[in-house]
Amino acid sequence: MFRIKTISLDMFFDTERVKRATDSASRKNLSRAGAFVRQAARTSIRPRKAISQPGQPPSSHTGHLRRGILFGYERARQSVLVGPSALNMITWAHAPGGRGWSPQKAVIPATLEYGGSLRTLEVFKWGKWRRADLRSRRRNAEFQMRSRKYTVAPRPYMRPALAREAPKLAGLWANSIKSRMG
Repeated sequence: MFRIKTISLDMFFDTERVKRATDSASRKNLSRAGAFVRQAARTSIRPRKAISQPGQPPSSHTGHLRRGILFGYERARQSVLVGPSALNMITWAHAPGGRGWSPQKAVIPATLEYGGSLRTLEVFKWGKWRRADLRSRRRNAEFQMRSRKYTVAPRPYMRPALAREAPKLAGLWANSIKSRMG
């Protein structure tokens, strides 16, 4: 005759250890995934003087865009965020109603990824239109000025980087929680 006895799962599972191992593996794998996507995005942006073609990743003229791609693990959401830091450009445009110039913000990484319009203030110096140095309006006061709007075609670099790395990401979790019993 056999006696059936209910057995508590606490005898077999150390739930806290399993939870810690799962959290640790998740943090490690998500951080690795973020690093892979960041590196793919950085390498797609080539340092060169030429302007990239629409639909291709942007060129890096100064290196700020490449170095500004970062990733971070969010413990509360158990997720990783990968993307460029905000490279804001403050431009000046003629305000509606003829009230003078007003500042406008343009976020360069988002404009490159999705496309859009930007405005810049130009000053006519030494026989040529140049982008105005906005740190000193007094310095430019004696010169002729204009606001110029230009359209930027999309030059995606983050979405293609994620698409390129996505097939590799699932494999990061394989065998990532190992038994430490013994």
